[in-house]
Amino acid sequence: MDITAIGFVHITVILSGARRPDMEDCGEPSAPDPTFEARLHAGGVEFGDRDATLLRAVAEEGSLNAAAGTLGRSYSRAHQRLVDLEGAFGPLVERTRGGAGGGGSTLTDGARALLARYDRLRAEFTGVAEAAETVVEGRVVERTGELAVVETEVGRVRALTPPDAEAVQVALRADAVTLHAPEDAPPAGGTSARNRLEGIVQTVEAGEAVATVTVDAGAVDLAALVTVESIDRLGLAPGVPVVVTFKATATRAVPR
Repeated sequence: MDITAIGFVHITVILSGARRPDMEDCGEPSAPDPTFEARLHAGGVEFGDRDATLLRAVAEEGSLNAAAGTLGRSYSRAHQRLVDLEGAFGPLVERTRGGAGGGGSTLTDGARALLARYDRLRAEFTGVAEAAETVVEGRVVERTGELAVVETEVGRVRALTPPDAEAVQVALRADAVTLHAPEDAPPAGGTSARNRLEGIVQTVEAGEAVATVTVDAGAVDLAALVTVESIDRLGLAPGVPVVVTFKATATRAVPR
């Protein structure tokens, strides 16, 4: 197995906080701020942040035992995790026994390639997520506790709004948006993602794992961050109609 190319690895980006579409009706409480996890998959095994941290600790400490101790992890669990990872991704750690130096462990070329790809995935997603945000102006027309209905140029939007604010700007992060094919879109009010807009795809800028999709929502162009897999699954391309949904708790309004 030649892991240096890592061509067989499947990539996913999971948003936690802005819940995935398949979790909308599960009744779980939502987190206040969307975050993400980048994961690489091979052979049914996921490689994530804890795994990257373990490999880096092995490289720094020179042994799996020392790495586990530094991270406050059980050696037996760290060893089993490494066995599982190597079963899916190929050799990751070269071990030497005895000798004048007492033996130790170093990372293989495959492990360094795996870490490099994982770092590229995280950097790509983070850079796009921080840059892509849509801001619309509006006025509060209704309140229910911390949530308000704001009349904007794209229609009424529910958002978390400071008390006593009337004229506001509503910011919508691209990583809080979900895109649907019109025939598969949830009905208005049918999920916890109560904000619902219709639009036409304008541009699709795809990277290795994630893409920024610009949607013409009428008065504004709305940015959405999706996985490259979603581009293919939804058939997203300029001119394609889509339905945009996003949760009120992932939408922020500030006074203007």
